[in-house]
Amino acid sequence: MNYSKSILLITGLLLLVAGNVFSHPGHDDVAYLRMWKDSDGRFEIEGSFVMARDGKVQILQQDGSLIWMPLDQLSDTDKAWVRERVEKIKLVNGKTRSPVPESTPTEGVVLDGTSSFSNSLQAVFAAVVLGILALGLSKLTSSRSGMFVGTSVSTVCMVCVLGVAQEVKTKPMIQSHFEPFKDKLSFRSDDKWFYVESKGIPDHQMMVGITAWQQQVPIPQAYVGRNAWQIPLNPKFSEKPISAKFALFRGAIALAANGVPIFNPIKNDGRTDTFLAGELDEFGGHCGRADDYHYHIAPVHLEKIVGKGNPIGYALDGYPLYGFTDSNGKEPNDLDEFNGRMEKTGYRYYSTRKYPYVNGGLRGIVTVKDDQIDPQPRAYSPRPALTPLRGARITGFTRDDAKKTSILKYSLGGKVGSVKYVDGGGSYQFTFTDPSGKVTTESYQIREDGKRPPPKKSNTPPKKKNPGQPKQQDPLKSLDSDGKQLFKEDGPTPKEVSGFTLSSPAFLHHGKIPHEFTGDGTGVSPPLKWSNAPEGTKCFALQLWHKPKDDGDEVKSYWVLTNIPATITSLEKNSKGIGKDGINDKKRTGYIPMNSKGPGVKEYHITLYALSAEPKLNTDKWNRAELLEAIKEITLAETTLSFTHETKRK
Repeated sequence: MNYSKSILLITGLLLLVAGNVFSHPGHDDVAYLRMWKDSDGRFEIEGSFVMARDGKVQILQQDGSLIWMPLDQLSDTDKAWVRERVEKIKLVNGKTRSPVPESTPTEGVVLDGTSSFSNSLQAVFAAVVLGILALGLSKLTSSRSGMFVGTSVSTVCMVCVLGVAQEVKTKPMIQSHFEPFKDKLSFRSDDKWFYVESKGIPDHQMMVGITAWQQQVPIPQAYVGRNAWQIPLNPKFSEKPISAKFALFRGAIALAANGVPIFNPIKNDGRTDTFLAGELDEFGGHCGRADDYHYHIAPVHLEKIVGKGNPIGYALDGYPLYGFTDSNGKEPNDLDEFNGRMEKTGYRYYSTRKYPYVNGGLRGIVTVKDDQIDPQPRAYSPRPALTPLRGARITGFTRDDAKKTSILKYSLGGKVGSVKYVDGGGSYQFTFTDPSGKVTTESYQIREDGKRPPPKKSNTPPKKKNPGQPKQQDPLKSLDSDGKQLFKEDGPTPKEVSGFTLSSPAFLHHGKIPHEFTGDGTGVSPPLKWSNAPEGTKCFALQLWHKPKDDGDEVKSYWVLTNIPATITSLEKNSKGIGKDGINDKKRTGYIPMNSKGPGVKEYHITLYALSAEPKLNTDKWNRAELLEAIKEITLAETTLSFTHETKRK
């Protein structure tokens, strides 16, 4: 047999094998439509089976669109159908048959001849055939030119085969939702995670419109390598989902499509709505204490870039975050407590115009450590954190990426100040111009460990106090976390301890208390929780109070309690039997509900005191004033939760 006949014989055998490979049962299903149902019977999808990979099933709908469905959310009938098709294709492709457990997701088996995997097989087959023909050509041609042509074509075919082998590993679907910003981001993935690398700096205007500013400015972050953002590729529902109302006050809970993190709309004090407090710019973002820019409300402006109906980001549990409207162009009115719902394509979160604005927690499985998702990137600044600049409003922010220079402008007392800073590649040079025109400069080196340096110590010696002079209260300590003036109290001087906060699962700080806890309802005490008490706390004391007149001295008392054990960090609704009750304004112990007189909204306060010892009270029947006197010298720290109430009664 001569060489040309051998080539024809090999080619024929390859065609025969190829016909067997590409005529597997899955190929016959391309035009076969079936009705797919979920396990709860809430929706149906008509379409043909394309492929199964990573615990998901791809379905080709009649309109030509492709969607992915989690395998574990399909009905038992559909799951069995998928497993049967997977086993058939394994047999046809020469794989050893082995049972597929119901709990085991399929292993990337493609069943549709039009899919990427089938196309890849065809490309490999074509490359092999061309390679054989090219070698035959070189063999039949005795000239050097013939040998050169044959060898060249064979090399090209080999490169095609290697390229196709790489193409078989398709990119995860989630990547397409970040690719509109691929010039700013980098991607990679493994079997479990999708990784996004970014600097955390958006293309849009930043900082303008902020009225509560802590002198932070946007500095690019190194969210790269091991410090990259990571999102689960196969999200799963958690039996114990986490609500953002009561947790996750530190770190990000989602990542926007432009690589900028999204934080809980409630700041890390566990009670302040950053949007209502004036801390956010016109795009819903600001900088944290590490000069890291992030959003606290949904960046719906990204829809103009990613396209209407596409995700504007992903929660860190792996489920997508969408804008205000669904696929029908309507704002959903049936969202769950996490701002999400199950749809045909799976679970998704939505943005809302009111709290919680973004995903109201995490419905999927995550790991939480120190009240934040773990793992997640760390943000660093080369300079110490500064104090709030009360009354300042940010009016402008410009940056020149070519010169690596940024300028922030603000107004204060009718005058303009600015902060100019230059990235020197390993250092930052800051120039501060205050509203009076005074200019100061600071230079900061980026530390090798990436951490922010500690605050600078003042060189000014402390002033000696006159022993006979009464203690003066720091005026800033009469402000709450929003910069709002608190009512003057006749209690102990407030002592600030970072992180010591009081909150309620039933209402937000400065929010409206539900009528259940007032005289318009059942009148039971509200649930409370607190965290980060200072070291050395032996017990807690608590009071609920109200000033009928802002400029008056009268204080109403509704609830007085002390000797709450230091091991307790919360009180349940209608709490009884914890600590020692004092006498309220009704001359009885326990909680009495608010019955505000006269029209209008009134403000009330619950103050919690961390005490270094149990207070010494002269009698068993003591009131608010006696408690405050007894704890003046043993108060380590205090925190106040404020709320409003307007009576329904006329």
